[in-house]
Amino acid sequence: MNGRVDVEPLIDGYGRVARDLRISVTDRCDLRCTYCMPEDGLDWLAPDEQLSFDEIVRLAELLVDLGLRSVRLTGGEPLLRPRLVDLVASMSGLGLDDLALTTNGTTLTRHAAALSEAGLTRVNVSLDSLVSHRFAEITRRDALDRVLSGISAAQEAGLTPVKVNCVVVRGTNDDEILDFVDFARTTGCEVRFIENMPLGAGGRWVPDAVVAAAEVLEVVRSRHELSPRARGAAPATAFDFADGAPGGVGFIASVTEPFCSTCDRLRLTSDGFLRTCLFAHVETDLRTPMRSGADDVELERIIRAAVADKGPGHAIGRTDFEQPVRVMSRIGG
Repeated sequence: MNGRVDVEPLIDGYGRVARDLRISVTDRCDLRCTYCMPEDGLDWLAPDEQLSFDEIVRLAELLVDLGLRSVRLTGGEPLLRPRLVDLVASMSGLGLDDLALTTNGTTLTRHAAALSEAGLTRVNVSLDSLVSHRFAEITRRDALDRVLSGISAAQEAGLTPVKVNCVVVRGTNDDEILDFVDFARTTGCEVRFIENMPLGAGGRWVPDAVVAAAEVLEVVRSRHELSPRARGAAPATAFDFADGAPGGVGFIASVTEPFCSTCDRLRLTSDGFLRTCLFAHVETDLRTPMRSGADDVELERIIRAAVADKGPGHAIGRTDFEQPVRVMSRIGG
């Protein structure tokens, strides 16, 4: 399937065309990152509140027909969803240009080969420290060795390029920037430095914790010459190493240099709500009409109306900014 030839694009009121879909398959996670959720976790969704795999595939197929070309499966931690490889196999038959997975990597060693065989294209792995005791402090779990093993397993399975997502928090891990660059050059991964965003539970985010991407870039350039890549609608400004070393670095400046004007992403939560912005306060229920018998024509109408109402962008930094009620683990990265 390559989408309908005569389809009208999913376009919002600001001329942006939706091409990328993030699908959360669970809100559960086996880590408890301090900037994301409380130590005791959250009130998880009941199984019947989550979309079934058949429902996810149905919505994904419809959205591919409407022009979306790439899908990223997220969570929570998506590998906690039983039989995820079955969903990947179904999704791989939709004719996507890219089918990826964002994971914390703790169980990736066990699943990497099967995911690759099922048709997964690549993985993004969240990793905020290369120091064992600090990793444990950030995630409240002692799992660094398992994550590093998972990255190696993903590379061996061909799930490349492996992108390592590092949220830089001032006073926590900002002294590891060059260590992560060395990690990229040694392993061939692309390390993406991400600004700390106000999406955690408890509303504890403070602007002073944000290390601007420009500041991180300056640190990297103090030691390495970089060659820029073309960006397009991608969230990261990415670079290769000018000396030809493997790997690369990227910078996602969601807070200080928002890229809302070129955003082409939609998000589907694990309980079936469509979100047109990571920071949206309004979301559209697709689960209820789907389970009530809505056909694809009606679902398309609902989706088009939601996309048409997409706002110009988030308001981080403005006095009227309010953090979304849903936290990151319940939205999907």
